[in-house]
Amino acid sequence: MATPVRSLATGWQAAKAYFADDDPLVATANLVALVVLWNQPFYPLYVHWAVGPDIAPTFYTFLSTPFFLAVPALARVNSRAGRALLPLAGIGNTVLSAKVFGVASGVEIFLLPCVLLGFVLFRPAERIIAIGIAIVGMLAFMVLHGRYGAPVHLYSVEEYASFLKMNALSAGTLTVFIGLLVMNLIGSAAKR
Repeated sequence: MATPVRSLATGWQAAKAYFADDDPLVATANLVALVVLWNQPFYPLYVHWAVGPDIAPTFYTFLSTPFFLAVPALARVNSRAGRALLPLAGIGNTVLSAKVFGVASGVEIFLLPCVLLGFVLFRPAERIIAIGIAIVGMLAFMVLHGRYGAPVHLYSVEEYASFLKMNALSAGTLTVFIGLLVMNLIGSAAKR
């Protein structure tokens, strides 16, 4: 009979194997996907603590979970497609969140790390894919900003100010994390 500790250790090893990859760009995409997946279950709590008690709309964000979870599996079949899925899933999640929470929540700021990922995850020979992802992210903002209609839930002015602060901090932290990963990629390339 498996103990809880042994089951946890087995699950951890399976997760490590699932998210591992020999290609450093795929490994980077997988790590970012893992960080997003790790944080998603806590998002309702973040909103509760930072914004207010009405967290029901946050559950819409879980619609993107299967896409982030699919990044490593798709990358095993097609490296480019797996790497592209990560920023595209992020853009999709951001657009959905902007509709659910409203643009006053500041959630569209997550388009920046999504576009950044589009450039980080592709080699110079794959530049067209990176540019395509950047165009999708920029168009999502330029075409949809202010055109989402009424959000699922209207928050108060104070709650929206807290939402903006939380999302700016979260997107900034994600961008810093991506920057650290880029430093590792550059460091690894320099050693070769």
